[in-house]
Formats: sequence, structure tokens, C-alpha cells
Amino acid sequence: MSGVRLRTALAAVTALAVLGLSGCGDDSTGRPAAAGRIDGQLTVLAAASLTESFTRIGQDFETAHPGVRVILTFAGSSALANQINEGAPADVFASAAPANMAAVIEAGNGDGDPVTFARNQLVIAVPEGNPDAVTGLHDLTRLGAKVALCAEQVPCGAVACRALDAAGVALTPVTLERDVKAALAKVRLGEVDAALVYRTDVRAAAEDVDGIEFPESAEAINEYPIVVLKDTANRPTARAFVEYVRSDAGRGVLTAAGFQAP
Repeated sequence: MSGVRLRTALAAVTALAVLGLSGCGDDSTGRPAAAGRIDGQLTVLAAASLTESFTRIGQDFETAHPGVRVILTFAGSSALANQINEGAPADVFASAAPANMAAVIEAGNGDGDPVTFARNQLVIAVPEGNPDAVTGLHDLTRLGAKVALCAEQVPCGAVACRALDAAGVALTPVTLERDVKAALAKVRLGEVDAALVYRTDVRAAAEDVDGIEFPESAEAINEYPIVVLKDTANRPTARAFVEYVRSDAGRGVLTAAGFQAP
């Protein structure tokens, strides 16, 4: 082959290589993604009871990985599971109960198996100072207290039903709320006398409410699973975030918020 034809062939190969790389690029410049690169935007859907702890974990994760922006959406786990199964774009799902996570996995929307990263326990939230001297679930019926619960399809509602059954208490709530933060807000606003919420939510609102422990809460503990979602647009970063939640740093934040270790 002559020198001219050799240079022409090499140029053609080079051009094809460039075109091939451009076609596989995953950003606006057409550059290929580095394997395992942790950067870009990450959308995390998380149970409402994780609001304070995941906000801190998200900030810490961004600090550890300056190229990452974490976008957090908090709501009841059942609502988030429905959104995922209806096609809402997201990278990671953290649920307050295995049942809602199972709905996502059974629909084929998980990338691998979910892992449990924390546990949470119910308490009775009452106004600061506990003006009605509530000591347990039976006091709520004895006092004729106005009580807020989460709706039963929400993890905090399902676990409240288990606790009430364990105590043999028949309680008619005055309101059923969409998530644990909404139930707690009823106490903070003085609209109800008590609510069954997670220990972590009472700790986060300690200036306004007190949390009353009760023995039947041993029957009312939820496990929190987390998973990378199948259609994530940023798998390396999503996996890194899940590992960060489970790391000593992430667990330290969760423990400080009142969560129990898995």
C-alpha cells in the first residue's frame, strides 16, 4: 500500500473511531462516560420519615462528591411506589416498609435486590409537656382523645394498626393522613391530642411535641429498605449513594436521628 493510501486508510479508521465514541457519549458534549464515574444529577425518592436524615445525608454525599447534585423527594412510601411504577423518573427509592418496596420490585422496577438500612419504632406524639398525662395507648381511649393516624396503606398507618391490635385497643381516629409528617403536624397545630408516629419524627420536632414510649411499640417496628431503580440514568452514582447510606457516615446520621440499626 502506498504512503498516500495508508494515510487515507488511517484517517478513515480514526474518523470511524471518533464517530463511534460520539455515538456512545452520555452528556451534551458527546464525550463517553468514564466507567464508574460518580457525578451528575441524582433523584432520590424517600419516605417522609427520612426527611431530616436524608437531607443531611444528601448534603454530605454532595460534599464527598463535588460533581453530584442530589434531588430529594419525600412522601408516603405507598405514593412513591405508585409513582415509580407509573414511570416517574428516579434513581433511588428508600421505603419505610418492605411492603411498598415489594410493589416496586414485583413490577420489575428495581436494579438488584433492596437492602435494609435502618429500623424505626412508633411512639405516641403529644403536645409539649404532655398536658393529658398520656402514658400508653389505653389512655387515648380512656381520655376520649382526638387522635391522628396515617392512612393504613402508608407504612406508619399499617404499623399503627399492628400496635393497636397488640394492645387490644379499639381506636377511631379523627383523621387519617397521607404520611407521618402530616399526622405529626396535626399535633403541632393543636388540631388533635395525639398521633402515632415514628420516634425519629418526634425527635425532629422536639420543640413542639413529646414522645410517649409504649410497650406495644415492640410490635410496631418498620424496616427501611433501599434500592437502585432499574431505569436510573446514573447507575454508578445511584449505587454509590446507596452504599453511602449504609456506610458508617450514613449510619451515624440515621442513628443521631433516632433510627435503629438494621
